[in-house]
Amino acid sequence: MKEELPEELEEEDTQKGMFMTFQTANEYYGISISYVNEIIVMQPITSIPEAEDYIKGLINLRGKIIPVIDVRMRFKMNQGEYTDRTCIIVINVKSTTIGLIVEKIAEVDTIKDSEIMPPPTLGHRNKEQNKYVYGLARTGNTVKMLLDPEKLIEDEDLEALLEDGA
Repeated sequence: MKEELPEELEEEDTQKGMFMTFQTANEYYGISISYVNEIIVMQPITSIPEAEDYIKGLINLRGKIIPVIDVRMRFKMNQGEYTDRTCIIVINVKSTTIGLIVEKIAEVDTIKDSEIMPPPTLGHRNKEQNKYVYGLARTGNTVKMLLDPEKLIEDEDLEALLEDGA
């Protein structure tokens, strides 16, 4: 008798090695698609007083209040202008739904573990300074930095957001 796999296992297998790739500040980044809920157009954002600069505020997504961070500002770059290509990638991280503002979506790429290289430490005094990027992958002529969504937002900031958004 053939044993059926639970639905969650089947879904994980189909998502293994798949990355939602996007562009911010003329660089390409990727996040494992297993974190991604959906991609939405830019929404009106309610700012949170005294929040970190990269935390843009809160949006109302179908009745659910979601904190939103600007990826560009999280990487200590100057804030870019939001255009009609700017969108929000809604992800689940640390049991919380969060929106990531990115300049534009590139594509969904399949990247094998063997194709992922460790990020260089050049330009960073230590590995901690390169904490958001866990790997690099070349797809075609483009190098994409693969992000660890768990490290994009600090635990203290997440706790403060959950208190403010509740």
